[in-house]
Amino acid sequence: MSHVFVIDTDKQPLSPVHLGRARLLLKEGKATVYTLFGFEVREYVFAKWNRMCAYCGARDLPLELEHIVPRARGGTDRISNLCLACESCNRRKGTQDISDFLADQPARLCRVLAQTKAPLKNATAVNATRWELSRRLQATGLPLETGSGGQTNYNRSVRGLPKAHWTDAACVGASTPTPLSTEGVIPLLITATGHSRRKMCNTNDLGFPTSHRKRCKRYFSYQTADLVRAVVPDRLKCAGTHVGRVTVKAARTFTIQTRHGKITDVPHRFCQPVHRCDGYSYSQVVRVAPPPTNPKGAPVSSSA
Repeated sequence: MSHVFVIDTDKQPLSPVHLGRARLLLKEGKATVYTLFGFEVREYVFAKWNRMCAYCGARDLPLELEHIVPRARGGTDRISNLCLACESCNRRKGTQDISDFLADQPARLCRVLAQTKAPLKNATAVNATRWELSRRLQATGLPLETGSGGQTNYNRSVRGLPKAHWTDAACVGASTPTPLSTEGVIPLLITATGHSRRKMCNTNDLGFPTSHRKRCKRYFSYQTADLVRAVVPDRLKCAGTHVGRVTVKAARTFTIQTRHGKITDVPHRFCQPVHRCDGYSYSQVVRVAPPPTNPKGAPVSSSA
């Protein structure tokens, strides 16, 4: 790890610094190491600046912590002096004063300066609700543990796990096991797909109605979007084994949407239900587990 987070003696967070600088601050008694707090600070800054570059508004790209008032001009490492910037904006700004850097964008300059003083009101409301919910659940006597996004990120990073929803779920809270092994784990991926389209009728290219939605949703015990497996004999045009979502019809033939395309005119008597439509799709993806790591995130070497 080339950078560490530190807090000063007044319990105020500083920005990430190099290890040499951190050792000097520790030696002089001006800072204290608090690794988990650094992840919390980063999550706070990302939430405050809406995960976008403060200078150009870019999203979905690597963002860096930026000093609004450069340290070369007397700027501090307090959170109030931190924002997010993409690599190009951070490099172009350098040690310029923000008023000079955004001199040709007065509206953006005003927004950035106002954002530095704006509290996270929405986050405060969410946190108040979360803690009240936690208090009421604790009153039931059930085992309960809470965690933050920063702590989850910290737990996952220390254990060297890839970023994914299921790995984040495994790293929530302080009780996350230090040697967390994911070898051989195949996660079940669940995606919300909805039950059906909210269309009362079908239309042509000009927007005129052509057919209306049927009142009956089930035909021959099947409903549109059910997952079925159809084994069709060779004598029929749609011969073969087909697995996919079905579109039911009042006629005795269905349409099945498979991974390879649509299969039409499948007689209902050859269909077998696999999963009833519940508004979700399920899949399992085989993945290669990362090498085991020690608590510091370094690979563990195994000897024969």
